[in-house]
Amino acid sequence: MARTTSIMLAGVGGQGTILASRVLAQLLLNEGHDVKMSEVHGMAQRGGSVTTHVRYGKDVDAPTIAPGQADFMLVFETMEAARVAHYLKPGGTIVANEREISSLPILIAREEYPDDIPERLERRGIDVRWADAYSIADNLGNIRVENVALLGAFSTVLPFAEDAWKKALTQVIPERHLKINTAAFDKGRQLGKK
Repeated sequence: MARTTSIMLAGVGGQGTILASRVLAQLLLNEGHDVKMSEVHGMAQRGGSVTTHVRYGKDVDAPTIAPGQADFMLVFETMEAARVAHYLKPGGTIVANEREISSLPILIAREEYPDDIPERLERRGIDVRWADAYSIADNLGNIRVENVALLGAFSTVLPFAEDAWKKALTQVIPERHLKINTAAFDKGRQLGKK
């Protein structure tokens, strides 16, 4: 049976998780893979969770990923890393943003944001590569490119050339936004190589 690689992307509504998923899917299509993608929006417009499953290989049978089956995860918010970590297979890798976005229960002081998520994941033996994509975007003067900066960091864990990623960016991102997104991708990729 041909190998299928499974990638889960998770974030909070408004972080650009779906755009990042579309760039990833375009890259994989360009590289000649069969690609299946499934989006779960939840309460995305109200700051709720957004999860995207992307699976690729020679012949992919289903678009969704079962718990314990994700080879890679790209996570846009710290608490989301803890929430979806059970989808990662043993030996899998998470690239996660060092960004904390408070949910409504935290904002109204009904709950507290856990301050030990990286330690919890480390104790479970999960390979998490943390990246500060927000700072990259902020330094570029546009926090809306945080998702592409994180995608740049993530690009270093997959076996595809930088040029292939950039081609996918040009196919998905409108030309008027391409320059700043490419700069964010480059900075994120540099961070991912460290």
